[in-house]
Amino acid sequence: MSRPEDLLPPDLFYNDTESRKYTTSSRIKSIQASMTHRALELLDLKEPSFILDAGCGSGLSGEILSSIPDVEGGPHTWVGMDISSSMLAQALQRDVEGDMMFADMGQGVPFRPGTFDAAISISAIQWLCNADSSDVSPEGRLKRFFDSLYASLRRGGRAVCQFYPKNPQQRAMISNAAIKAGFGAGILEDDPETKNVKLYLVLTVGGGDITGTVGGMQDVDVQDARRRGEKQKRGWEFDAHNRKGSKAWIQRKKGQMEGKGKVVKANSKYTGRKRRIVF
Repeated sequence: MSRPEDLLPPDLFYNDTESRKYTTSSRIKSIQASMTHRALELLDLKEPSFILDAGCGSGLSGEILSSIPDVEGGPHTWVGMDISSSMLAQALQRDVEGDMMFADMGQGVPFRPGTFDAAISISAIQWLCNADSSDVSPEGRLKRFFDSLYASLRRGGRAVCQFYPKNPQQRAMISNAAIKAGFGAGILEDDPETKNVKLYLVLTVGGGDITGTVGGMQDVDVQDARRRGEKQKRGWEFDAHNRKGSKAWIQRKKGQMEGKGKVVKANSKYTGRKRRIVF
């Protein structure tokens, strides 16, 4: 069966008819509620927070954010954004709480830096992997979304994005875009190895540790590109045999110079030998 995002762009697929069907389906409402509660569990918010709902649709997730009773001090406040005017019209008809705006996630999150305490996105970000014209690319749309999402969250803030990747390549493209934006990222799988598997991309902004967020959970794939990138960039320097000034380091530099066509001295048993201090 074809996936919706393979048929039409979201603003065209979710026309008035499809938006009404989506919003009134008891099955979809139940699944949406379950995934929103799961996202809130992963956010682990201890107090009322200002939350962005990216791809808010007709406000099914927003209703839960507005009414959740287990946060001391009252419900959360939220702002939603969606590219489908028909979905937003459904939200207005249902008089959901929260502010909503007509906006394309693939063009970025249009809010000031540090605006939000947290963000959720339910069944939306896989739509960014489809390019609708030759002048845009999935990588570009994902980059704009995650870069601006990172900026819009306060330091220590978190985001949870539930999504349905088409294949492992799409899953990797999404998580890599989040990592390149600066997030600490982990992927949690609910109901793995079943047709009902649900993936949650759990993200933290600087000051939060993703391993603590998903600690003790099963089927979690944690990726920390910041540490990995640092190790890849400088890892050879940490090796005692490759430290700066060692024989291996000198030979490495000579090889680089020779590759550029420059003349270098031949290696000998004295290359890299530590000289005695002479007074």
